[in-house]
Parts: sequence; C-alpha cells; structure tokens
Amino acid sequence: MENIILRTEDLSIQFGALKAVNNVTVSIEEDKFTSILGPNGAGKTTFFNLISGRYKPSGGKVFFKGKDITGMTPQQCIHAGMGRSFQLTNVFPALSVHENVRLSVQSAAKVGFSRLFKDYRQYTDIYEETNRILERILLNDKPYVKAGDLSHGEQRKLELGMVLAQKPEVLLLDEPTAGMSVEEVPVMIDLLKTIKEAGETTIVLIEHKMNMVKALSDVIIVLVNGELLCEGDPETVSNNPDVMAAYLGGGVINVTT
Repeated sequence: MENIILRTEDLSIQFGALKAVNNVTVSIEEDKFTSILGPNGAGKTTFFNLISGRYKPSGGKVFFKGKDITGMTPQQCIHAGMGRSFQLTNVFPALSVHENVRLSVQSAAKVGFSRLFKDYRQYTDIYEETNRILERILLNDKPYVKAGDLSHGEQRKLELGMVLAQKPEVLLLDEPTAGMSVEEVPVMIDLLKTIKEAGETTIVLIEHKMNMVKALSDVIIVLVNGELLCEGDPETVSNNPDVMAAYLGGGVINVTT
C-alpha cells in the first residue's frame, strides 16, 4: 500500500531466554494516529527501541518509507525522518526554554559548528521557527525560563517541541503524559490533537490513559507478551474478547466514544 510509512516484518528481539518482541508484523499508515496498548511488560517500549534504532533486532526487518532501515543507528533514523520522545523527560535543564528549542532547530537546519558562535538572532529563519514552535507547544510566554524550573508537564511539552523542531515524518511518543498531574493531561491531549490536525507528521503513541487513546486514535495496536494480539480501529479493538481478557483480565477496554 502506498500510504504505509512505517512497517515491520516479523520483528523480534531476545534477551537471554526472554522474547521481548516476537515476530511482530504491523503497518503504520501515513497521517493516521496510531496508539500501541498493552499491559506492563508487553514489549511496547522495546518495540519503539527497535524501530528507532536503539536496539538491533534478533530477527525481522523495519521499513521506513519503503526503505529497509533495520540496524540503523538512532541518529541515522533521525536523519531519515523519525522523531522520538521517551518516558523520562530529556531536556537541557540549565538552558532556557528558547535555547532548548533553538538548538534543535539549528540542528535540523544543519548549522555548521564554525557558525554556532554567531548570535542566533542573526539567523532570522531559526529565530522565527523557534518562536513558532514555542507558540505551538504553549510555552511562548516562558521563553527565558530555565527548563529545569518548569513544571513536569511543561517539560514534557518542551521535549515535544524539541522533537518537532526536527520536522519528523513519523513521531514516536512513549507515554508523553507520564508523571503529569490530572490538570496537565487535557492540555497535552489538546496539543496532540492540534499536531494531528495539522497533518505535518504521522504520530505513533504508547499510552495507558484510555481517555487520551479514545480522543486521539485512528488505529490501535495491542501487544501482549511481546506479540501482536490485535489491531484495528478503536471500536474493533474495544470489542475484541482476546483484548478484554489479556489487557484487563476479562474487563472492558473502553476506547470508543
């Protein structure tokens, strides 16, 4: 299919006797918001690590835009057009909000090392793009606040901005609301809705919060014990008895409206 941007074939990795991901074959459609669900230990983050080059698979392949990228390094995956956030916040705490995003923008613009010491304000396009992203992630009112002084939720938004600065064609988000307060989660949901509606990147999400999955997902993939259990639209997945049994011990996954 021409609209498949990311695909895995029998993707596997084994740590000793543990098969953390076992023969997972999935296709991610371009411009569809895909969520990956599964109980703790299902292999969700490991699956992301395989896709983004942090782990080398024991077997199988990863294809991005039709190209075999199996075994690429994380940096090569970024250059190919993949962005990734992590469960733990990854910002530069001693730098300002503006500087964190601006460095990502400069990196994406491939500003050479010899030019890094030039005042960034002389790079009008970089300065404007940085401000645009700050507005996008709702931090334009705190450009000169140190990242380490932000709330946890604001740091998560900042990290998202730093990834967006790379202009990824696929954005892999690993529990972006982890550690957020109840009040902060709806803000992140609205932010991701805006990014989705802009159509600038294809988003793949790992998340446990069902209200977030329900609000955002076009497609849901369920992993259990490192294997693909089910995939489909939210209604199909919600009504799958195997998903109910595996994910909630017989309860109901309510991801439909």
